[in-house]
Amino acid sequence: MKNLKSILLASFLTIGAFSTTIFTSCDPDACKDVVCKNGGTCTDGLCTCPTGYEGTNCETLSRTKFLGVFTGSETCTIGTDNYSITCTANSNDTKFNIQNLYNDNLTAIASASGNAFTIPSQTVASGVTALGSGTITGNTITITYTVTNSLGSNTCTFTGTK
Repeated sequence: MKNLKSILLASFLTIGAFSTTIFTSCDPDACKDVVCKNGGTCTDGLCTCPTGYEGTNCETLSRTKFLGVFTGSETCTIGTDNYSITCTANSNDTKFNIQNLYNDNLTAIASASGNAFTIPSQTVASGVTALGSGTITGNTITITYTVTNSLGSNTCTFTGTK
């Protein structure tokens, strides 16, 4: 009888150990019900978005917050000005157009990432190049850029509100 108790106890302990090992070694798939859009990937239940997209499920274009008309002031190395710029969607989902840059009807193409953007060096008019960067906080955009032509360069910071 004592042997039977020992055998049963050993059997239950063995079954318990195996059950614990089997059930705790299987983690449920945290990404099973997560749908990451626009090429996003799920890791541990969270989406990692590709460049140009954001949001819980990568559902929002990063550039969306930059689109609209911003009215404000600009301070440059040479001069100051008050005017409006218009930011519109570019054919590339990760980019947007900044129109009326330098209050001179110049259009530059910017690449958005989160709350920041860059204006890579580009020709914005015959003999005129621009480059810079900027951020948006709420409805306020700040752009720091340099315009260069045959006469020289002028570095400006534009701050405007939507």
